[in-house]
Amino acid sequence: MNVKSATRENNKLTVNVEVEKELFEAGISKAYLKNRKYITVPGFRKGKAPRKMIENLYGAQVFHTDAVEEIFPDVFREAVTDQGWKTVGQPSVTDMNVREDKSLELTIEVELYPEVELGQYKGVEAPKAESTVSEEEIEAELDRKANDVARIVTVDRPAREGDTLLIDYKGLKDGVAFDGGTAEGYELRLGSHTFIPGFEEQLIGAVAGDEKELDLTFPAEYHAKELAGAPVVFHVKVHEVKETQVPAKDDELAKDVSEFDTLEELRADIRKDLQTKKDEEASRAFESALMEKVAEAAKLEIPSAMTEAEVDSELQNFDYQLRSQGMSLEQYSKMLGGDLSGFRNSIRPSAEKQVRLRVVLNAIAEAEGLEVSEEELNAEYQKLSEQYGMDVEKLKTVVPAEEITTDLKVRKARDLVVAEAVATAPEAPAAEE
Repeated sequence: MNVKSATRENNKLTVNVEVEKELFEAGISKAYLKNRKYITVPGFRKGKAPRKMIENLYGAQVFHTDAVEEIFPDVFREAVTDQGWKTVGQPSVTDMNVREDKSLELTIEVELYPEVELGQYKGVEAPKAESTVSEEEIEAELDRKANDVARIVTVDRPAREGDTLLIDYKGLKDGVAFDGGTAEGYELRLGSHTFIPGFEEQLIGAVAGDEKELDLTFPAEYHAKELAGAPVVFHVKVHEVKETQVPAKDDELAKDVSEFDTLEELRADIRKDLQTKKDEEASRAFESALMEKVAEAAKLEIPSAMTEAEVDSELQNFDYQLRSQGMSLEQYSKMLGGDLSGFRNSIRPSAEKQVRLRVVLNAIAEAEGLEVSEEELNAEYQKLSEQYGMDVEKLKTVVPAEEITTDLKVRKARDLVVAEAVATAPEAPAAEE
């Protein structure tokens, strides 16, 4: 086999290759043996017609396309892969010519892994917020913990905002009960805005045993068209009035909601947890800003095959999540008012950004000579094994070591960028006029 020419334009490689007649003939023989059982030749049972008879009947080129498919892996490996070209996506044969001497000339096109001209990736500046915890945030968390252990008790007094009523109700439109307007033993928290405007407000001041008639009007934009803008009457009977009793924020609360004996110990622990969360949020935002700058500073073109592969991967993961909730990707797309094609288009920009960043980080890893040790590789396999509940040796047959190594190098490159970065103070918000 002879590579006549190989030209690269941006990320596309075009290779013109000559295939000797012996290899092409071998491909034709394989194609004949694979396809003869599907071909009908008068006077022969299916699968029994000689190759020459089939070629005479259907033309000498009848097996050429299938023959190329048979020999293509070997041709592609020798013409492209063995030459050191790093390809992405599926190659295609854009032209084929069978010569008089029965040799073959092919033109192959394939997208290449992008060449990267790195920009600045050391000493990159990005804003990083100062993360501090306020007393108000600590109090809000204490309130949340207190509400988690609050008691709801029946009281003998008029209902007020925040109380919970146990009620029966029946809604009538033009004197006739309407669908969804009747319930018994319903617990309604006043102020929750669960019902249409006016319903809860007219129950403030009610006591157990009260029966009320509420004259109301459904909102004009109500989702049920038959009720939108309609005047209705609700018959409501109040069975109980309940109030939420929130415990005081004291040492007893600390004992109830934590392992601490005093409120001050609980406060200190809340402050520590909130500070950790804020620090992590600030670090993630800082890292995200750095990655965006590093990716934008590099010069490269992303092959469409890489972007589409990322889109496919994201869709597959999202589809898996949806199916665990009893919904398909197609149903979700329709629910958003579109179709799967439109959904693909919507996530393509973010997918391309992810691919771009990964390629740039991989280029940084190469530029810095970052390597992955055998111990690090094995540790990552062990981690994945525990995560997916799969035997390590079986996992190695599913996820190639090269893929794991690349991921680890990318992580190291990311860590290097962050370690070498310069954190700046965030810009002050513009003053309002």
